[in-house]
Amino acid sequence: MTCVMVIVHYTAVETSIIGWRGQHTQTEQIFTTSKFKLDTLADSESKNRDVVLKLYDALRSRDVDSVHRTLTPDLDYWFHGPPPHQFLMRTLTGVSPPFQFSPLSVVSFGSTVIAEGCDAASSVSWIHAWTVSHGVITQVREYSNTSLTVTRIGSVVAGRSAEIRASHCPSVWESKFSGRAGKSVPGLVLAI
Repeated sequence: MTCVMVIVHYTAVETSIIGWRGQHTQTEQIFTTSKFKLDTLADSESKNRDVVLKLYDALRSRDVDSVHRTLTPDLDYWFHGPPPHQFLMRTLTGVSPPFQFSPLSVVSFGSTVIAEGCDAASSVSWIHAWTVSHGVITQVREYSNTSLTVTRIGSVVAGRSAEIRASHCPSVWESKFSGRAGKSVPGLVLAI
């Protein structure tokens, strides 16, 4: 009888150790998977940023072939600002002499890459919000003489949309050069 108790006790201890090891292994897997996802996201953001920087290099050197390889043929273009300041569209279509876009700041948030610059001589600040998919730019939003705040929308919880509140929409980026235009400018929020 004592022997059976020892075996049962040993089995219970062994089971709890195996159970703990199983949980520990699951925790390690979750941590490793999360770290892999973060590394993959950071790598993806870096690649997206590189695509946008290559586009600016191609625009600066007037390398039309590189520009065409970087942009999808059906580029989705949005503009906010004074109509005469649609510099990017005019540059891409060759309607007017190219505007010199020299980004002072370029940051990535997933598939969205934000580039900001300012031409002090013409009192124009600009922001481009690029969307990159599979190494190609599919959308651009051009903002001219506009203050922009980028926010991240709350996530979906248990299959339902999370209630959107200020705490779920943190500001992840704010334009810094819109004040250099020398005048008051409108402010917009871009939700990603």
